[in-house]
Amino acid sequence: MIEIPIIYQDESILVVDKPFGVVVNRSVTQHEETIQDWVEKRLGVIWEMGEIGEIENQDFWERGGIVHRLDKDTSGVLVIAKTPEAFTELQRQFKEREIEKEYIALVHGTPLQKEFVVNAPLGRNPRNRVKWAIVKDGRESVTAFSVISQFKNEYGDFSLIKCIPTTGRTHQIRVHLASMKLPIVGDILYAGRKRSKTDLEWCGRMFLHATRLTLTNPATRLRSTFVSELPKELNKLL
Repeated sequence: MIEIPIIYQDESILVVDKPFGVVVNRSVTQHEETIQDWVEKRLGVIWEMGEIGEIENQDFWERGGIVHRLDKDTSGVLVIAKTPEAFTELQRQFKEREIEKEYIALVHGTPLQKEFVVNAPLGRNPRNRVKWAIVKDGRESVTAFSVISQFKNEYGDFSLIKCIPTTGRTHQIRVHLASMKLPIVGDILYAGRKRSKTDLEWCGRMFLHATRLTLTNPATRLRSTFVSELPKELNKLL
């Protein structure tokens, strides 16, 4: 059984610190243990369709309470609903953009500005369905960026950047940074094959971490912020 650190839990939500390399949702093509599998074992329940009358909560049962996702190679804060009511409320907060998210990324290059915003619609890359891209008829996608610090080593110039997405599209931060010629270190899909291969030799993983998540607790109705410190392997590099 995989080990997932728990940041916080009460009767309605479970907040965990997702490790690098772990997939969040179970699927027919996923054979390794997922966060969804771990949640089921941890809570001692089987997330499946409930008794008659639970049809309105089908989404909750099928997803195992998982309201949002992080990419397999992204680590950090992840919130999971423990009840159908909490699931519905968190879904609403995400949809209404009431939930605030913050990530840290190490990227290649130096931005021209210390602070900048990318507002560019995203959709499936028509030439490669595994990837996402900025496309004319894509869904609205907005991310604010600010430079924390800058580095230089034998591999080039790098910037540590705070990323605040106001929308939650797949690969949003990764695509937006790559579009600015600032690909994330170790990003196999968007940094380029040769560069990402070199990155992985000295970094070992994609340098993207979800550091902070702020939401209104469905049970207490209090505004709460949950924090995940930068993993040791990434902090050591800095």
